[in-house]
Amino acid sequence: MSNECNVRRWDLLKSQLQNLKIGEVEQFLQSHPDALLIDCRQSHEFNMVRFPQAIHLDYLAYEFWEKISALPKDGVYLLYCNTCRRSTRACTLMKNGGFPHVYNLDGGLKAWIEEKGDSALVRGV
Repeated sequence: MSNECNVRRWDLLKSQLQNLKIGEVEQFLQSHPDALLIDCRQSHEFNMVRFPQAIHLDYLAYEFWEKISALPKDGVYLLYCNTCRRSTRACTLMKNGGFPHVYNLDGGLKAWIEEKGDSALVRGV
């Protein structure tokens, strides 16, 4: 019997989330004007490049869950990081913590820049 798993654990975790492809984001934000865009990268990453409407809540910070749990549970949230690894984890925490309207930017900021460029982003502090 083989110990290999045909489905990577990462893909399994991500498959349990509401993932938005890059091409779906603009329509999603138009349809959900009150959605909160959360950048869950570290401060130095956020300060280099980000979506202008994003707020910063560092997934790796000690107080991450404290700040997340202060948000309204019935809000709509779109999370992103560089590649969607941290945002996948953050979305999973939020989903398990009772936030039903949490979305993950599939591929993260890196995929956005590759597909759309960086003209819609803010660079620098």
